Amino acid sequence: MRKICAALLAAGVMLWAGLPTNAQKKNTNTDKVAAYVNGQPIMETALTRALRRIPADKHDKFRPELLHFLIDNLLIEQHLTRLGIQADPKEVAEKLEKVKEEIKKGGSTYEKVLKELLLTEAELKQQIAAELQWEKYVDSQANDAVLRKLFNANRDVFNGSMVRARHILLTPKKEDAKSDEAEKARLLKLKAQIEAEVAKGLAKLPPGTDKLEREKQRAKLMEDAFAAVAAKESQCPSKSRGGELGFFPRAGAMVEPFASAAFALKPYELSDVVTTQFGHHLILVTERRPGKDITFEEAKPGVLDYFADQLRVSLIEQLRPKAKIVINDPK
Repeated sequence: MRKICAALLAAGVMLWAGLPTNAQKKNTNTDKVAAYVNGQPIMETALTRALRRIPADKHDKFRPELLHFLIDNLLIEQHLTRLGIQADPKEVAEKLEKVKEEIKKGGSTYEKVLKELLLTEAELKQQIAAELQWEKYVDSQANDAVLRKLFNANRDVFNGSMVRARHILLTPKKEDAKSDEAEKARLLKLKAQIEAEVAKGLAKLPPGTDKLEREKQRAKLMEDAFAAVAAKESQCPSKSRGGELGFFPRAGAMVEPFASAAFALKPYELSDVVTTQFGHHLILVTERRPGKDITFEEAKPGVLDYFADQLRVSLIEQLRPKAKIVINDPK
């Protein structure tokens, strides 16, 4: 969230939905509105811009997620404006010059990039202003005491700790409560099936097997049983690898509910049902890789970014239920 807009331009996706500029307002009737957020429009152009780097055959899949991301950002922008948080025009101008410099370093021209991104300079300035608004708000909330508390409670987020995991994903039908509950129940049955298979294997061990060897065998039985069920039942492409996801850090690689659940597990411990935007998961952690000692001062930039991400999630949870959101049919 706290990245300069040049980086977003390079990615081809603008972070903030923004509102129509005066130039756009003259042509609003010829440009479709994707959604209204408290009466303010998100233009279809913003979605087109965001979808440019995604293969055309996957647009229908990613469009809803991108639209909701833009809606969330507009809700935040509206909230900050109500609070009276404004971007300094001088800072906007300085950021714009940095954007131009980054584009030039990349071997392109400012005008060409704006054309490729279907963006006017007025829109870009508004995007920069929205990001500066957000940074100003984050800085107003994030004093050292708050950041230190966050650091001490989440050291594994910042010290490079990693876990290796497998998962089984079941995806219910959208907005179908019965399907949702059915898939959760199915995952619990699969969990019981895996545990029963492990117990069956352990029962075959010689009576005198020592504790260390028994735990070694339990780990192997658990991983083999989990991988077999994942290969058969999971709806994630990782099923071809028995649900194997490899190593990943506490933040930045997996969505928060998944990462939080995985890091709470001991090796070869099964999770309960974990729900994310992708569906319902059963997680098995197979290895933990400890991080290094790190001081608050060393970690502070990362702590601030993590704080900003959490603040964003918290704000959206507060703003969404109170907002009037109308999503138009894209057809």
